[in-house]
Amino acid sequence: MSLTADPPAGVVAAAGGTLEHNLVNSGTEKLIFKVRSSNNNEYRVKPVYGFVDPSGTTTLNITRLAGPAKEDKIVVQFAPCPPDATDATAAFAAVQPSGNVTIPITAQ
Repeated sequence: MSLTADPPAGVVAAAGGTLEHNLVNSGTEKLIFKVRSSNNNEYRVKPVYGFVDPSGTTTLNITRLAGPAKEDKIVVQFAPCPPDATDATAAFAAVQPSGNVTIPITAQ
C-alpha cells in the first residue's frame, strides 16, 4: 500500500494562485484519503476526502489565497478503503489512517 504526490512539493505566489498535485496509488488496493493543511486561513483544497483506485490517480486542486509569504504543508492521510464505501467522508471516519503523504508548499 503506497500513496505518493506528484509533484512532491509546490511553489505558489504569496499573492495567491493555484497548484495541481496528483495522488498516485502504486498499490493493488483502493485507498481512501483525507487532506489536512497547516494553514487553513490561506489554503483551500478540493477534494478534502476521496478515493484513489489501485494503480490510479486522483487530482488535488490547491488554491492559495493572498497572505504573507511562508512555508506551509498539506498532509494527506490515507488508509485501505472499506469494500462497501461510497461516501469518502463517512468511510474515512470509520477507518484508522495507516500512512500519510506530506506536500511542502512555499508561498513566495
